[in-house]
Amino acid sequence: MKVTEADEQLLSLLRENARASTAEIARRLGLSRTTVQSRIDRLERQGVIRGYAVRLDDGFERDRVRAHILVTVLPKKMPAVVKALAEMPQVRALHSISGVHDLVALGVAADVGAMDELTDRIGAIDGVERTSSSIILSTKFER
Repeated sequence: MKVTEADEQLLSLLRENARASTAEIARRLGLSRTTVQSRIDRLERQGVIRGYAVRLDDGFERDRVRAHILVTVLPKKMPAVVKALAEMPQVRALHSISGVHDLVALGVAADVGAMDELTDRIGAIDGVERTSSSIILSTKFER
């Protein structure tokens, strides 16, 4: 997939606000609406853009407890662990990482007690050797 610098700028604007009108994006990029729509269509066809998501207001999320949960997985258990984590709605994202741990999950819960329960549930998954959590205090920026 060839992604140009103009595509990168377009993707950055869509990450900020995927509901922005084609006209607004075109104006910010200095391109025609037709060009912007053609680029979006091409990026969707190529699978670069897989979909659009909801970003919640910081005020709404501020009352929730968020944590990075590091997970160490036993050998040959990765697919089952990933499947179990994908079924937990409190796990918002899951990344495979290098280093001592194998995965890092973004967990979101209503309060500290609910986060404790979530980390216990993750630790109880067959194939999880151990977990380690860090509560997120604030988000400086997000794209």
